[in-house]
Amino acid sequence: MTPEQIASLRQEKYNATVVSLLKVHPDLLIMRIRPDKGRAPHKPGQYSTLGLGYWEVRHPGCQLETLPADAEQRLVKRAYSISCSILDDHGQLLDIEHTDWLEFYIVLVRESNKADPPALTPRLFMLREGERLFCGEKITGNYNLDPVKPDDTVLFLSTGTGEAPHNYMLWQLLRRNHQGRILSACCVRYLKDLAYLATHHTLMRRHVNYTYLPLTTREASNTGHKVYIQDLLASGEMERILGKPLDPARTHVFLCGNPKMIGVPEKDRTSGERVFPKPPGVIELLEKRGFVCDQPALKIKGNIHYEEYW
Repeated sequence: MTPEQIASLRQEKYNATVVSLLKVHPDLLIMRIRPDKGRAPHKPGQYSTLGLGYWEVRHPGCQLETLPADAEQRLVKRAYSISCSILDDHGQLLDIEHTDWLEFYIVLVRESNKADPPALTPRLFMLREGERLFCGEKITGNYNLDPVKPDDTVLFLSTGTGEAPHNYMLWQLLRRNHQGRILSACCVRYLKDLAYLATHHTLMRRHVNYTYLPLTTREASNTGHKVYIQDLLASGEMERILGKPLDPARTHVFLCGNPKMIGVPEKDRTSGERVFPKPPGVIELLEKRGFVCDQPALKIKGNIHYEEYW
């Protein structure tokens, strides 16, 4: 494909501009983009779509890709939850209404055990400020703070970049001066994989009702040993940190990230009963304690809300 053809395709298919890029480390970035037609109305917790053409260069060192003949002029797209840095450059709570960009928290997927190799993130990681990409004009999703009351306890439990929507929802809670306890836990391999860690430490100093738990699986974390979110629940450690029992009547739990952490049950084809995966995920652990998980197909609205991130 000639440079002229590529320029023409970018002109035709791209509708947003990269306004800032923060490379936390070579495989992790925070990116802000400005849609040409302005930012669509949305709620914290929702998601949009990012895309780049198959013609774009991929990051070196990623799994090799063989394109089908008809892919050359198409876009590769993926849904991403919208993130939020919570604080501005002066350390104050962001005034998002006076901004015009969307923030995304993205990890470079170098290899995949799926049928097709990673297609989008190897291209996203080659972008520079001022360059163009596709952004979906619609922002949607049911993962938001609508069911939370001012005095409720709110738990945000995530893995990796699944923290993105929780940061945005945390910003909303702080903005409206939420009175209940808020705990956010994020599990990653290494502390360096927590791009917003310093921000959360600042927020804990300012807000007595907020606690942030950075957890790691390949090095000792603030708990003194390797730990998973499920361990905190099963051992009662999370309640000790909160300073009170988990009360299903006044607590909402938001789960985003690795499906193994979340543990969404499947319906048995023979009995029709819900069957939980093994080992137990957070949903099963909480339901045994009286919590109720959202079941959109049955129009059941509970106090466990989840967004599987891959």
